[in-house]
Amino acid sequence: MNSTQRFAGKKVIITGAAGIFGTWIAQAFAKEGAILCLTDVREQELHALAADPLLKGCELLLHPTNLLDPESIKELVSLVEKEWSAPDILINNAGTYHRQTLLDMPLEEWDKVMALNVSAPFLLTQQFAKLMIKDEIKGSIINIGSGASLNVQVGGGHYSTTKAALSMLTRAYSLELAPYQIRVNTVGPGFAPGSVVSHLGDDYVENMVSSIPMGRTSGPNDAPQAILYLCSEQASFITGTTLFVDGGKTAGTFKSTK
Repeated sequence: MNSTQRFAGKKVIITGAAGIFGTWIAQAFAKEGAILCLTDVREQELHALAADPLLKGCELLLHPTNLLDPESIKELVSLVEKEWSAPDILINNAGTYHRQTLLDMPLEEWDKVMALNVSAPFLLTQQFAKLMIKDEIKGSIINIGSGASLNVQVGGGHYSTTKAALSMLTRAYSLELAPYQIRVNTVGPGFAPGSVVSHLGDDYVENMVSSIPMGRTSGPNDAPQAILYLCSEQASFITGTTLFVDGGKTAGTFKSTK
């Protein structure tokens, strides 16, 4: 173990771990010596991530959590309590997005997006914060947000609504948990094509890149390094805030002149 690793021995839960951002976050924490609990409803992809060479030597817990099922969340919480007693860090990364207008959206689909993007982080934070409080852990909780919380597009109203709600949930929990020295923040990653859940066409990707002031998509070290910072001792006085790591996308309207 490298003595300079900031998170050596720290116990970290990452939801949606098999996705593109979840994988990058897991790799970043593993490099820093963390012990990981990786969760994802896609069990086969979860085990593939566990075999990632960049996670070699990292102590792992795996759980195929269905975040739409409160009983499955209870199973995850019970597993963590049994194995760790309490986590040090929770990363609420799992989420869903697909383009559909509100006029055409069935209530069942609206409820599903709300459940995964808002209700699951609410419940996970509630349950794992209680374990942190019981063990007097000065923990850190990160919600993965989006610039869509500030700007809405036709076909993305449901997603923007959930991410705006998540930002407010971050602020509310930060107030309630501050007396216990548990910090809650949001990180809004930049656009990163490659999701196996939300397939995006080439034209959509090209248009998105042209709207990013810094002229590129998000890479594997961008959002994860911001997350590591916010979870570290260097950020011990930061709570209730949102940090966008998006190449200037949320700063304002931009169109490439290249």
